[in-house]
Amino acid sequence: MAVFVALGAFLMTLAGGWTAQRVTDRRHLVLGLAGGLMLGVVGLDLLPEALRSAGREVFGVPAALLLFVGGFLLAHLVERLLAARQAAHGGDEHDRHRAPEVGLTAAAAMVGHSAMDGVAIGAAFQVGGGMGTAVALAVIAHDFADGFNTFTLTSLYGNARRKAVAMLVADALAPVVGAASTAYVAIPEWFLGGYLGLFGGVLLYLAAAEILPEAHHEHPARSTLLFTVAGVLFVWLVVGLAV
Repeated sequence: MAVFVALGAFLMTLAGGWTAQRVTDRRHLVLGLAGGLMLGVVGLDLLPEALRSAGREVFGVPAALLLFVGGFLLAHLVERLLAARQAAHGGDEHDRHRAPEVGLTAAAAMVGHSAMDGVAIGAAFQVGGGMGTAVALAVIAHDFADGFNTFTLTSLYGNARRKAVAMLVADALAPVVGAASTAYVAIPEWFLGGYLGLFGGVLLYLAAAEILPEAHHEHPARSTLLFTVAGVLFVWLVVGLAV
């Protein structure tokens, strides 16, 4: 049952990526919406779940928050290192801020997150059918945003369309694989919480330092801001319906 339900997440992820591809003539709106979706997923979904799962404190601070800050700094460090490497090889100023490896790394993190979604579906069905259905609906609903963001992130950093599509397909398959794995492997809750905190920090950095500035730099229109707010409100609606 868990694997069957995860197929819904597979289809919803592909739908999100397909939507991101079809609106390339409104790139500023795509980026604005992606930034809002990412901000909403981090603040309203990933971080609360990370705090619940990895509840212990380290020197007075929740471990999930430490990993959240660490993920933000890690993303910044990786991007600076890649930019410095491109600069040393003669890359121009625009290329230094669009290292393809950053996009692929971010998309790979999205794939890992989607795999954890599948694990969550499988674990919830082990608890009971009602719990499994509730978690599955939440995952399927927000996987549209995951697919949208995976394709957008990969493309934004200058990767070829085929790579963006490949990462999208991997992200769509990840929940199915994650759900299937729960029949054989039990992932500790504290590890899942730590991963969500770390990934949340990475995602927030990309949204705040890259996606949203790019959206408003290219086309500083009121509609771009409205799409960003709409992205946050959409995630809020999904989280609220899942409670």
